[in-house]
Amino acid sequence: MIRMNLPPLTQRFVMHFGEMGSRWGINRTVGQIYAFLYVSPQPRNADEIGEALGFSRSNVSMGLKELQSWTLVRLIHQPGDRREYFQAPEDVWAIFRTLANERRKREIDPTLTMLRDALMEQPGVPEDVHAQARMQQMHSFIELMTDWLDDVQKMDSETLASLMKMGSRVQKLLEVKDRMKQALGMGSEGGGDGQP
Repeated sequence: MIRMNLPPLTQRFVMHFGEMGSRWGINRTVGQIYAFLYVSPQPRNADEIGEALGFSRSNVSMGLKELQSWTLVRLIHQPGDRREYFQAPEDVWAIFRTLANERRKREIDPTLTMLRDALMEQPGVPEDVHAQARMQQMHSFIELMTDWLDDVQKMDSETLASLMKMGSRVQKLLEVKDRMKQALGMGSEGGGDGQP
């Protein structure tokens, strides 16, 4: 069993991220390194990370490389120190944007490419005609979601937080808009000027 050199609350957070990491497609070590860097008050070097988490230098190096490939940690150089230090972004919205971008590149974009290729083919049997129609629905849905994510990526953190806090109020606003459109539509059917 690995012995961590962390205060209790920090250790609980780090352990939880390690457990969740496997559900998100990263290994436990990478999840724990990220969690440790996220809650650390200052950048940490590989030796400090290894000592705090009880990991070997090679495990820390591999974990940091993976986190850098996801752009979830950045490399920092300290004046007068030749060691490399690492830090997680402080803005949780920046982390959200990074994760959304990376997941899109790794998971969504290849699926969209496959669907586009499949939609260009001429199906030869009824089963493939049906399958292609379903693929078109999926393609349209994924494109709509990626367009929305592109819009979200352009928002600053404060605007994004405000949008998220609105929650169901957005739906109510859209319902009011639809009712107004219907009311205006009914008025125009009668000519809009009192004429039948």
